[in-house]
Amino acid sequence: MSEESAGSDTTASDVVATYDEIAAHFATKRKNPWPEVTSFLDGVESTTALDVGCANGRHTELLAAVADRAIGLDASRALLSEAESRRDDHNFDAILLQGDASRLPLREDSVDLATYVATMHHLPTREARVESLDELARVLTPAGRALVSVWSTEHDRFDETQGFDTTVTFTMPDGRAVPRYYHIYDPSEFGTDLEASAVGVEREWVSNGNCYAVVTGSE
Repeated sequence: MSEESAGSDTTASDVVATYDEIAAHFATKRKNPWPEVTSFLDGVESTTALDVGCANGRHTELLAAVADRAIGLDASRALLSEAESRRDDHNFDAILLQGDASRLPLREDSVDLATYVATMHHLPTREARVESLDELARVLTPAGRALVSVWSTEHDRFDETQGFDTTVTFTMPDGRAVPRYYHIYDPSEFGTDLEASAVGVEREWVSNGNCYAVVTGSE
């Protein structure tokens, strides 16, 4: 994959169209859960768990193992189809919904556990990214917790030290390069956006080139 500058005219619809296009091949390359998610869920029990930006459902499957009810949400219909296939193949229970991370189709205080992993950086405006954190805070119960992650300038593939917009190409089986929009966060900027939102921050750290935070719902 390679990087190039991304224009400010990228829209949410553009991002969805990209993932609809690459969904089937993307799912074959993203089979295993992230170790940070596995660690976050270790020993946890949940009534209702939410995977925001569930893609092919690899983390939804982990939530289903610890929750009475698991929900996977993604804006891409094609990725949800891949999640449905994984759910059937791996025999786990989960509700799969199409929806926008910045407008979650769930009631206030309805989720006590959530993952929002490798998704926020695809929202093409800062307003939408902060709104998505506000929405996460809204749906979390007072005792709920969520794991949030974004790509970071701390990754060794990037030379920049401040946050920036870019595209990262995804190579299809026929060799075609499909550009994917990212906002690459520097750790300070990530903290600023968390602070600007309604979430409470329990912990922030960097791991494997990604910024992470464990957050709580609004008071």
